[in-house]
Amino acid sequence: MCEKKYIAAFDIGTTAVKGVLACEDGTLTASRSIDIPTIFEGDRKEQDPRVWYDAFCEISRGFFREGETGCGAVTPDGIMGIVMSGQMQDVIPVDEEFQPVGNAILYSDGRGEPQAQRLLERFGAEEIERITGNHCDGSLSFPKILWMKENQPELFSRVSKILISSKDYVIARLTGEAAGDVTACATACAMDIHKKVWDRTMIEEMGISMDLFPKLYHSHQQVGTVTEDAAAHSGYATGTPVYAGVGDAGATTLASGIAQPGQYNINLGTSGWVATVSDDVLPAQMGVFNLAAMPENVYINVVPFLNAGNVHKWISGVLSPEEGRTDYDYINGLLERSSVGAGGVMFLPYLVGERFPVMDNNVKGCFVGLTPETDRKDLVRACLEGVAFSIRQGIESIGTPASSVSVIGGGGRVKVWCQILADVLHQTVYVYKNAEVLPSLAIASAVLLDQGKIESYDDFTASLQKPENSVAYRPSEEAGEMYDRIYRRYLNIYPAVKEL
Repeated sequence: MCEKKYIAAFDIGTTAVKGVLACEDGTLTASRSIDIPTIFEGDRKEQDPRVWYDAFCEISRGFFREGETGCGAVTPDGIMGIVMSGQMQDVIPVDEEFQPVGNAILYSDGRGEPQAQRLLERFGAEEIERITGNHCDGSLSFPKILWMKENQPELFSRVSKILISSKDYVIARLTGEAAGDVTACATACAMDIHKKVWDRTMIEEMGISMDLFPKLYHSHQQVGTVTEDAAAHSGYATGTPVYAGVGDAGATTLASGIAQPGQYNINLGTSGWVATVSDDVLPAQMGVFNLAAMPENVYINVVPFLNAGNVHKWISGVLSPEEGRTDYDYINGLLERSSVGAGGVMFLPYLVGERFPVMDNNVKGCFVGLTPETDRKDLVRACLEGVAFSIRQGIESIGTPASSVSVIGGGGRVKVWCQILADVLHQTVYVYKNAEVLPSLAIASAVLLDQGKIESYDDFTASLQKPENSVAYRPSEEAGEMYDRIYRRYLNIYPAVKEL
């Protein structure tokens, strides 16, 4: 029987619920993921919150089964605490028993646009940005709450609380408490990002009761403990501490080793973002999304961009030899044989419009510099170089020079792309191992912080830079100088073609 203490850490994501069991020394003991469905109706995107909780309980019970953790059975009494991250800017309406009143409206659902416009008319963009640190649109939680009140009055009349992050629903079922963390709730368009309180004036003037909103916490603060009923479903001991946790962007930022301004994380998912931290919010007009970070009095500055891994997926599908089947091994072979500058070809990577470093829904992608000598390896490399140039342009727009860069997301598995980023940015690029579970391991540090096992979150982030935890791609001076020349030409493409 193991004598160590453990932290149960979860990510309640959009496509899956992921759970890890971490030893108190931060090492991974067990992990499991359960896929969850999304309900699509036109442009609307919803999920059943009960599916999140059921998946959480199934994974949790597995932690206590003999043989599933690699060190014998872990007992419920061995769990120091439970902490979670989750998707943000949702609308999760629940009744007094924390049962769903309808489905959760997801962050990617923009049905609240008319209500967002009314908010802008009532308060003005400048005032909303001063309070919340962000611009206002129909994907944010408060406009969608107004939409629900106006369009689903019968359901809305039964609502006792509205939660903002998927993990908050699981916390409510575990503890009987309605809680929200300041990172996730910064996406609601109703929280004063500096004071870390709900803005009473904006909420009540729009006819919404303050009582509907959850109590706000910092990530390392304990919300409550596991109730007897929740213990019977999940397997945890009654009284196990449950923490507020953090919205997924906060977990990812901490997991990426970002602790100081100038440290950047690049997410190369289907779409992507560049994230850094600072001691204050950045102007929302720049396209930046500002969040409160897990460390108190620190802010996450997120620059989202629409074109990242989707560019790699698109060109890989186009160039794969067999129609209808994407052969990534073949594409990687082309990349390995390619050279800096892609034979003179440049690619503007705006396949689905863009919101940063340019804000243009109508712009399209294009190749520039094709010749009879252009071949497949030039085309695929030009696409990945174009995304790298777009990321450099975004970082330069933020203004703080890069001192370190890390990469997460599926793009981090494309070795040539990581080297391109290192050369374009003139920075060593770190790609972390166990990236799929690293955010869950990162938020385990919130429990360690509360229980006095570490002095600050920096104790965790510093450990990520160890060689055994990451792969480093170091920049080539020669390649970097070539990319500087190409980048100056790349910046001229969008102004030249935007009217087309």
